Amino acid sequence: MIIVIGGGIVGLTCTLALARAGHDVIAFAPVDDAAPSWGNAGHIAVEQIAPLASRASLASAIGRLTIFGGALALPPRMMRDWLPFSLDFVKASTPARFTAGRVALAELMALAFPAWRRLVDTLDAHDLLSDAGHLMVWETEASGETGYRTWQNADIGTAAFTAASPKDAARIDALMRKPLHRPALFTGSGQIRDLTELRELLRRAVADAGVAVHDLSATLELRDGRAVVNGVSADAVLVAAGIGSRALMEQAGHRTPLIAERGYHIRAHAGDWPADLPPVVFEDRSMIVTRYADCVQAASFVELGNSRMPPDPRKWRRLERHVAELGLPLHPPFRRWMGSRPTLPDYLPAIGRSRHASNLFYAFGHQHLGLTLAPATADIIAAMIAQTTLPIDIAPFDIARFAK
Repeated sequence: MIIVIGGGIVGLTCTLALARAGHDVIAFAPVDDAAPSWGNAGHIAVEQIAPLASRASLASAIGRLTIFGGALALPPRMMRDWLPFSLDFVKASTPARFTAGRVALAELMALAFPAWRRLVDTLDAHDLLSDAGHLMVWETEASGETGYRTWQNADIGTAAFTAASPKDAARIDALMRKPLHRPALFTGSGQIRDLTELRELLRRAVADAGVAVHDLSATLELRDGRAVVNGVSADAVLVAAGIGSRALMEQAGHRTPLIAERGYHIRAHAGDWPADLPPVVFEDRSMIVTRYADCVQAASFVELGNSRMPPDPRKWRRLERHVAELGLPLHPPFRRWMGSRPTLPDYLPAIGRSRHASNLFYAFGHQHLGLTLAPATADIIAAMIAQTTLPIDIAPFDIARFAK
């Protein structure tokens, strides 16, 4: 028997992969609308292979703070959360660690789109996954030239970067009051068209696979070198609980410097936004706008802190101001949301097997890439538990890298 803890995109895809591999699976999978799995930008971000823990990020951090108009927030009320995380972030930003992390993340990211295609095929939901890429625009000629050149020279893995077609440029221009500059197209990336439908399909598939799903939280303890969940022993236990993974892993004796990287979005009725337009990144404002089945969503912000603290309404108001200043066809009333991305200081996920408990496995800390990497992570976990050949070397994702 295998116990999976986690009801987000990583937890559900791992649960499904294990059940379909023939295991008897019990899942502790609370339905949580605030989970970033169901409020993100829907972006399959295969181009993001460079970890954010880098010298470049450190050099630009001050200019990216919200007090200067950026998307990075370090709230004083949550200093006790982000200060130790920031110190670990600095340690992880050396050139050597950044280069090693980029290589590891590129290998993992190369598995992402093939894994997604296999998953939607098994869910009989081919229209759920779009491979139309995404668009990026800038608001000034100077930022457009700089941004375009930066991405043109960047390592973006299996994705490709080029100028947007005149047709796509005209479509974006028609949505905005402000003129755009240097519209660009990423190909090789993609989008989930409806996150709510994805969750429903996954939960239904998990139930159809015979998994006993409990809408309950779980506790973990060690007994005789093995992980026990809610008093129940199992052949294998998988921690894939997003931001909740920290407490569970620390109960197993692992140092887990996971932080809540809080993101915000607003949603409006789909209105005049084209249904077939891929996600659009407004890079000057660190904002991505996504058309879903029945709404349009604008999302932004990297707020480091604590998932239990109340949201900051100023973030929603700034998003609403961005939309208004750009003249985008998103109109109130807006639905507001805040969720906590589970993020580790080196911006690499934790995927592996515990060195403290013989039956304990883990998959969490995917930061902005949980949606992108969930099916690929599930394939790796299923192979680990079955003790078959892994598609990549997962040593860089060992949680022991943070041990004192």
